[in-house]
Amino acid sequence: MGKIICLMGKSSTGKDTIYKLLMADERLALRPIVSYTTRPIRAGEQDGVEYIFTDETGYGRLRDAGRIIEERSYDTCHGLWRYFTVADGQIDLSTANYCMIGTPEAYVSIRNYFGSKQVLPVLLELDDGERLGRALAREKAQQQPRYDEMCRRFLADRQDFSEERIREAGIARQFNNDDLNRCLKEIHEYIEQEMRGEDV
Repeated sequence: MGKIICLMGKSSTGKDTIYKLLMADERLALRPIVSYTTRPIRAGEQDGVEYIFTDETGYGRLRDAGRIIEERSYDTCHGLWRYFTVADGQIDLSTANYCMIGTPEAYVSIRNYFGSKQVLPVLLELDDGERLGRALAREKAQQQPRYDEMCRRFLADRQDFSEERIREAGIARQFNNDDLNRCLKEIHEYIEQEMRGEDV
C-alpha cells in the first residue's frame, strides 16, 4: 500500500517550495493530491495546480454528494474561504504514493479516512519574524495586496498550529525550514525511512 505525505506548516514556512521540490524528486515518485478551495486565485497560481478553484455552489454539490474527505473553513477579511479534499479519483494507494498540503486538523481527517499507517505527517516550522517577512514580500508581489488577510492568517496560525493541536494530532517530529537544503534533506531521509518501515 502507498502512503500519503501530509505537508503542514504555518503560513510562509515554505510549504509550497518544499512541496514542489518533493514532487520533482524522481526517487520519491510522489503524485499530487490537489485540494479544492473557494478563495480567489492569486497571481502566479494555476487552477488545478496549487488548488482546484471553485465556489460555494461547487462546494455544496460535492458536500451533498458525500465526496468531501476533510474540510476547513476560514472567516477571512474577504468572506468565507473553504479548503477541502475530495474523493474525486485522484488517490489510489494500491498503485502510488502521494503528497498534499494541509493542517494538523486536515492531517487527522485524512489519517482517519485512509488509516494511520498510510498517512505520514511532515510539519514545517520557522521563526515568526522570518515568516512575517516572507509573507509581506509575497503579498507585495500581488496585483492587489491583501495585507489585512495576511495579518489575520498570521494570527490564526497560532490556534491552528498550537502545541496542543499538534500534540493531539500525534505529530511527534517537526522540521525547521531556516535552511532549505538541510530541511529538504532531513525530510527526504525521513520519508524514505518511513516508506521502508524503519525507525526514525
